[in-house]
Order: sequence, then structure tokens, then C-alpha cells
Amino acid sequence: MAANMYRVGDYVYFENSSSNPYLIRRIEELNKTATGNVEAKVVCFYRRRDISNTLVMLADKHAKEMEEESETTVEPDLTDKQKHQLKHRELFLSRQYESLPATHIRGKCSVALLNETESVLSYLDKEDSFFYSLVYDPSVKTLLADKGEIRVGPRYQADIPEMLLEGESDEREQSKLEVKVWDPNSPLTDRQIDQFLVVARAVGTFARALDCSSSVRQPSLHMSAAAASRDITLFHAMDTLYRHGCDLSSAISVLVPLGGPVLCRDEMEEWSASEASLFEEALEKYGKDFTDIRQDFLPWKSLTSIIEYYYMWKTTDRYVQQKRLKAAEAESKLKQVYIPTYSKPTVNIVTGTGPPKPGVNGAVGGFPVSSPLLGRACESCFATQSHQWYSWGPPNMQCRLCATCWLYWKKYGGLKMPTQTEDEKLCPSPTTEDPRVRSHLSRHSLQAPPGRDSGSPRSAVKTRQAFFLHASHFTRFARQACRSSLRLRQAARRPFAPINHAAIRAEYADRHAELPGSPQRSRTPRKPLACIIGYLAEIHPSKKPNVIRSAPSLQTPATKRMLVPQSHTPLSILGKRNYSHHNGLEELTCCVSD
Repeated sequence: MAANMYRVGDYVYFENSSSNPYLIRRIEELNKTATGNVEAKVVCFYRRRDISNTLVMLADKHAKEMEEESETTVEPDLTDKQKHQLKHRELFLSRQYESLPATHIRGKCSVALLNETESVLSYLDKEDSFFYSLVYDPSVKTLLADKGEIRVGPRYQADIPEMLLEGESDEREQSKLEVKVWDPNSPLTDRQIDQFLVVARAVGTFARALDCSSSVRQPSLHMSAAAASRDITLFHAMDTLYRHGCDLSSAISVLVPLGGPVLCRDEMEEWSASEASLFEEALEKYGKDFTDIRQDFLPWKSLTSIIEYYYMWKTTDRYVQQKRLKAAEAESKLKQVYIPTYSKPTVNIVTGTGPPKPGVNGAVGGFPVSSPLLGRACESCFATQSHQWYSWGPPNMQCRLCATCWLYWKKYGGLKMPTQTEDEKLCPSPTTEDPRVRSHLSRHSLQAPPGRDSGSPRSAVKTRQAFFLHASHFTRFARQACRSSLRLRQAARRPFAPINHAAIRAEYADRHAELPGSPQRSRTPRKPLACIIGYLAEIHPSKKPNVIRSAPSLQTPATKRMLVPQSHTPLSILGKRNYSHHNGLEELTCCVSD
């Protein structure tokens, strides 16, 4: 019964999705809606998975600094599993409020502010226990240290000097020390002091009557007398009396100088009615966070002025009235609510068509033969048997968790065991030190079919549509013969960019001319079109022309035709290539025999 009773101030789990981890919230109010349902106004806490990687690195840096400054010795034998699970216990407080249905509460937890004298490993021994040390602002995406941190440690302690011996001189700078402003051992009696204070109040009331701004703010004599009786007037009177050696006549003459009576006003009188209204609105929103109050509501006021006004405002009737109203509202609101244990099955439960074996659901007999999850181990602990299995992750991955790891995922927002990627980051495997081995493994993981040899879905890789890039003969030749012009590294990054054929031909021509013993290439004069037409008219239609071709060079047997300069003759009716190219007469080196 007590476990299902939730009160204001409790830290609870909220479920907003069946597949996502629980939300961690603190109950601020319990309100009953018009429909009879109960809504909880809660403060939001965020996990590491909810913030960006940049802020996660900033949080790690802050944790390292706290570890270096901590008095306690950090355990050196911290295992990878402990490091992994400690990240799931860290939260980030926010000033954000939201309203959630009370029926979405799934249990209680504990959240505490981490201090320097406490070890973070103590949270691993406690179930449903979390800690926080930073404040997250979701609107501007920033992390700041919590202003309410417990100041424990040597840097927060006062340095007590050694006691001076009798007759030893004090070498400290006296101007930096405190100044005595009152001595109770005075020749005046208490009655004389009270009479002097009455005179000081009367002077203060008369000074407010002469001041135009004070007359507007305190239009009645009663209000002026009340303002003159505040502490600021009494402090000024006692200080004046002490500075004049408790001489009443001299002190009274100072209260009323030649220019008129002295007017002493505190922050309550300096602030206008609109500024006081803004302060009350900001106090309702931010509480006693005076820095945010000054930044968002009263930027023209100093922080000292706001704090001084707050403690004076608490002595007014306005504060007493608001306190009574809040107490009356709190009486009308709910103080606790009973939420029964949630027992409805989640949609993530993995079920099979066949009857499961008693006591075991999934690994042994809970799936049909055609089920893709048959025989797969838990994604976190690699267990093969569990009384219940839950689907986890993207549907195409077809991963699952056992009942224990599923509960850990819902509460702490992560897997109980470190993943393979994190293991490789913490301690790289010696078998993958060779970059060629790593590249081969990554290439194999991308090209291999999504098979599962170990029974775990880790080896499943989403298949990608393959493509084949076919290089032309000219490109293949340029890779070997003209590497300086082609620049293979730059060309490989842009495989679809066109290659500068003219530059490659020029480089090859220069290199081929420099080779010793290479034959001089002579350009064969092209036969006129009339000569070719006459030849075709003379031969028999059934007789094929005896074309004598030049023997290809032994040095460049496959590239001679490719390196022939491009013809700039006008285009013929056969397309972009001329007649000679279509009929194989491009390289004739002798006359055609009849």
C-alpha cells in the first residue's frame, strides 16, 4: 500500500512510451481536473542520452575535475561494466515544469545531489538510485553547475590564524578587518537611548513629509511614521550616537544638519509598485534564484539590491497575506495519490504462435519454427533463456532483451552490459591493430549477408543496394602511363568527374618521344573522297576489298588507336565518326591493291 502511495516531493518514474525508457520526475503538485483525473506538476530530469554529444563531453570534463579536487580516493580498479553503468545513474536537473497524468507513474526512485565527499560507486549498490551535479537548460542547450551544491571541503573552510602571544604585535592589515560600530559599555542608560531613538524616528517622519517622492508613496502620516520606524533609521541613529562618543546633544545636531533633516530610506522605499509586482512574479517562477530573477525580470537592479529587498519583503504584510493564500491553496490540493501497480502487458512482449514451455518464454519453445527471433540471445547479457522476452531496437534489426535487461533498460535508459563498440573504445583488440585487418573487417561487415553465427543480432547489417563502376580502356591506361596528370588520389574521390583527355594525350606523347629506340610516328595522308568512291565503283560488289593494314607496334599494341589525335573534319551522315572510322580505313599506310 505504501509503495503505491505517491506524495508531493517524491521522485518517480513516468512512462510516456512502451519502448522508451522511463522519464524521471519530481512531483511538485497534485491537481484534480474537472473530469476527475489527477495530474501531477513535475520537475524534469534528463539523462545523458537526452542531451547532445557536446554537452556530454562537457559533463565528463566536469566529472573529471570533481574527481581531481575530491578528498576521497577514487577506486583505481573500476571495471568497464561499472564505468558503463555509472553513466546511466547520472541525471541533469532542469528548471522546466510539465504536467503529466498521474496514471503514468510506474514507481519511485531516489535522486540526490552529488557532493565531493561521496563516491559515485555507492549508487551502483542501491536500486533505483540516481545522482546529479549539473543543471541543464533545454531552451538554450547549456549545462551549468547547480547553485545549491553542498560546499564541503577544505576550499570552503575559514583559515584560522595562530593565536598571538602576549605582547606580540598584530601584523595583519587592519583596514581589511572588521570595524566595531557599537560598544554596549556606554555611560548612557537604556531609557536615554530609547528617547534618542524616538527623536530619530520623528526626524525621519518629518524628512519624509518634506520629500516630494516620499509624500507620493506614503500619502498618510501613519504610513510615513511606519516607514521612518524601519531598521534603516534605527541603524543610522545608533551609528551616529556611537561615532559621537554617546553624546546626545552632539548626535541630535547631526540628525538635523543645516540643509534639513536626514532622510534614510531602504530598498522597500526605493522600489516602485511595478517593480515590486515584477519581483513577486519572478519569485513565483524562479523561487530564490536571484540571478535568474535579475536577468529575466529586473536587469536594472543590482543583485545586492534584489537580495536585500527580498529579506525586507518577508517582513511586510504582503508576504504574510501571500503565505496564507498559498497555505489555503495547499489545503485544497491533493497531498497524495494512490496509483495501483501497472499490470497491463506491453506491446513489446515477444510472443509465438505455438504454446510456450512452462517457466520459459522465447528461447526454448515460445516461437514457431519460422520465427526470426528463434534461438537469438539477449542483446545485453547474451542469455538464451528468460521467463519473458521483449523486442528492442529498430524492427528491421529484430533484437530482443530478457526480462531483467528490459527492466534495466526501462529504469536506467541503457543496456546493462557495455556494447561491442564501447569495449573497443576502452580496450582495443590486439587482433585489429593492423589497419589492413580493420579495413578488411569493415569491408567484410558491409558486404557480407546479414547472417547470425553466434545467435546474437549484433552481426546483422542492413543490406545496401550495390553498384558497379566500370572504367573505360582509356582510364585504365591512364592510371598506369600518366599518373602525374591523372592524380589518382584526387580522381578516386570523384569517380564520376570527366578526365582531361588532352592533358593525358600530351603527357603520353612527351614520354613516348623521349623513349630511346621508339619509331617516329608519321601521319598518313588521308585519301580524298573521290578516290575512295572511284575505287568502290570499280570493284565487284561480291568481292571484298583487300585492305592491307599496318602491323601494330609491339610497344603499344592496344593503345595506338586510342591515342590517335581526334579528327576535326566536318561530321558526316554516319554520325560524329567519319566514313573512314566506320569502315576501318583510319590507319591505312599503303595504297589499296586492285
